[in-house]
Amino acid sequence: MANITLRQLRYFEALASQGHFGRAAEVCSVSQPALSMQIKELEGQLGMALFERAARQVRLTAFGEDFAGHARQVLRGAEELGEMARKAQEEFSGRLRLGVIPTIAPYLLPRVFKALAATYPRLDIQVRETVTSKLLAELDEGRLDTAIVALPISEPSFEEVRLFEESFVLVRPEGDSDLPIPSADSLSRMRLLLLEEGHCFRDQALSVCSLPQVRPRDGFDASSLSTLVQMVGAGMGVTLIPEMAVPVETRSAAVALARFAAPEPTRTVGMVWRKSSPLIAQLRDVAAVVRSAAAEA
Repeated sequence: MANITLRQLRYFEALASQGHFGRAAEVCSVSQPALSMQIKELEGQLGMALFERAARQVRLTAFGEDFAGHARQVLRGAEELGEMARKAQEEFSGRLRLGVIPTIAPYLLPRVFKALAATYPRLDIQVRETVTSKLLAELDEGRLDTAIVALPISEPSFEEVRLFEESFVLVRPEGDSDLPIPSADSLSRMRLLLLEEGHCFRDQALSVCSLPQVRPRDGFDASSLSTLVQMVGAGMGVTLIPEMAVPVETRSAAVALARFAAPEPTRTVGMVWRKSSPLIAQLRDVAAVVRSAAAEA
């Protein structure tokens, strides 16, 4: 059997309810010949007459009455699909695969989850926490929808949206709290504890201290900011952490905090996604929610 179109079913329903070609054509906003042609084609595809035609009226045949019930179900289903699409545009729902770098995830995600759940109650957020290079690779391969990272990324295939700026804070042993704030030059001569290679925050810390991105190892690289802060508390050296990490990481460590003189070293945190993503409009809205949640923090 040839394909039956939704247009044919809508014309059929109109004619069945109006019982008159002229009135049915008016309801469908088409000419009477156009509607008549579609009904004729529909009957030809079915191989059965749907209407009994009289001089001034048309009425459904017995087969037409049976057909009408099924046609209404199909049209109702089509309307529901349209409503689903419109609902999806109005309310972001379904799965969102979100990547986050480790120097952001523990500190920002709790607030972000709460804000997104309130804004998009039907959104299923799946989180992937790893270093920037892996997030970008998975984003490019379509295994992630978006990622929260430090900007800039400078990849032509990705769109970047700035969320906020954040200062770096110096963490040093508690006994050093009365010492002057070291300059970038003097900081470079201290034992600076860093995250292991692959973390973008490592490169940013080295940049603050005007140190080369590749430098001889001094015996200790950590995989988390928490370990860095605890090692500072044990007197092993000094480190830098992002401002958002301060409340969490320093509450149980014997360390002192110090802010740098203006202009303070900072990083830009943002969201990235593929320029080809069909979710761009929704992701921009998500970015606005994340930005607001970060501002409250």
